[in-house]
Amino acid sequence: MKQTFLIHQNSPRLLLFFAGWGMDERPFRHYPLGCDWMICYDYRTLDFSVEELKAYSEIRVAGWSMGVWVASQLATTLATLPVTYRIAINGTTYPVDEQRGISPAIFEGTLHGLDEANLQKFQRRMCGSANAFKRFQEIVPQRSAAELKEELFAIQEGYRTLPRATLRWDSAIIGTSDAIFPPANQQQAWDEQQTTFRQIKAAHYSEELFTNLFTPLSSEEASDGLLPLLYHA
Repeated sequence: MKQTFLIHQNSPRLLLFFAGWGMDERPFRHYPLGCDWMICYDYRTLDFSVEELKAYSEIRVAGWSMGVWVASQLATTLATLPVTYRIAINGTTYPVDEQRGISPAIFEGTLHGLDEANLQKFQRRMCGSANAFKRFQEIVPQRSAAELKEELFAIQEGYRTLPRATLRWDSAIIGTSDAIFPPANQQQAWDEQQTTFRQIKAAHYSEELFTNLFTPLSSEEASDGLLPLLYHA
């Protein structure tokens, strides 16, 4: 796993963001979060270091897509840190599951058919519209299809062989236009875990949703903020 600071200004607070499969830092560089911010991606291994995180007095964890399962697998490690809030976005702790995640048949088809052309098709579905996909291409991760195939295989093997994830999520966001993790499956997963969720009109990857999540609001503007994830000025 890669761990990269997007903002590192010695704030006492940190957003620890577990991105989805196939990502790097490029799609997330431009959000002016009002605290330190670390992004985690490339899940070919789940090796995770806490050394640079011990100095923080407050850490909030956000998992998006496959990052929800990855963060969940790190429950024991995260329990050693001052984590005060955990929010899941368009993902579940059951990434390959007929009723609570991505259909195993679709997952297998994506894995075995992955090449540069099919990767673009996946990204188009992920973005939800032609215009959103066009904008995404300007900040697309710089990773090859071959590398992403290795990562997807590692996720499949990890989900099949590792112990059941135990992280308790405080809340979840479900994008009602998500074409990757079916919204009904997300709802089923969170209902089973008795996790509060909110449904938002958004695709799997939604620049508008992330803007609302990752842009700090003043206390006056935040009277009915989208999520409690935000650090208000």
